[in-house]
Amino acid sequence: MTHPVHRPLDLIALGECMVELRADGPLGEAAHLTRAFGGDTLNALVSAARLGSRCGFISRVGNDPFGHGLRRAWQAEGLDVTHAPLVDGENGVYFISLHADGEREFTYRRAGSAASHLDPADLDPAYLASAGTLLLSGITQAISESAQAATLHAARVARQSGTRVAFDPNHRPRLWADRGGLHAARAALRDLLPSVDLLLPSFPADAALLDGPHGSAPEAARAFAALGVTVALKDGPHGAWLCGPHADPQHVPAPPVPDVLDTTGAGDAWNGAFLHALTHARTPEQAARTAHACAAHTIRHRGALPPRPVPPRPQPETPA
Repeated sequence: MTHPVHRPLDLIALGECMVELRADGPLGEAAHLTRAFGGDTLNALVSAARLGSRCGFISRVGNDPFGHGLRRAWQAEGLDVTHAPLVDGENGVYFISLHADGEREFTYRRAGSAASHLDPADLDPAYLASAGTLLLSGITQAISESAQAATLHAARVARQSGTRVAFDPNHRPRLWADRGGLHAARAALRDLLPSVDLLLPSFPADAALLDGPHGSAPEAARAFAALGVTVALKDGPHGAWLCGPHADPQHVPAPPVPDVLDTTGAGDAWNGAFLHALTHARTPEQAARTAHACAAHTIRHRGALPPRPVPPRPQPETPA
């Protein structure tokens, strides 16, 4: 499949971004919360945009007190939000804290959010065709039946226009629990796969979507690739495994990160950086190394989105 080089946008994504309220200790005892925002495909867009990609977001944004601020924050990151309009409704909210022992505590308030009402009618075929790559997520599939339909429709329309379709299964059993559980998540993946060019799973979480046990990351990468797609499987601190339908997995190790603070959003940052690098003619191995560096920056900071990396200061010249 040939992907046109000259398109107005490098990467667009469909999904939900929520308000993040973060505490420094147990949520039940927190006197103060820090407001931010986060969502898997949105985090990936920010990662790619900070590296120089031209990115756009497709969503619905509730016109509650947070809505305008969310859109302004995305625009400040360089994202096109023309297809993420304000609509009547509420935005999802999640609360997160990081305990002293490194454990994370989450609770969500997202049922019925504006983004969960995404449906195929929200999709503009011309916009889907305007990007080199479309990023989709299993979380978007899981939040509602209509969002699942929108995900499938977006993949099919994008594929027909020559846009590369990337999909992160991002399996979250809790989200699928009320929609048919693991059986429904596997069915959603099967329906989508014929329109997917690049699969971006994580190990071990997404291995649950495979039939049979797959006890190692390379085994899981090989099993996903056997479904007929190219795979870049994230294996946390162990790096990534790159695999095609007729090739053995290639391991790209990740450099050690000694000062890990919070792993929230690391996989999302990885996805965005990987897709950015592929778009800019890097090999998959080079793209994985770029993605490792972005994920390493993310896990050194609190929350789903880290601050922008500070460029190194130029060193003064040494007198001859």
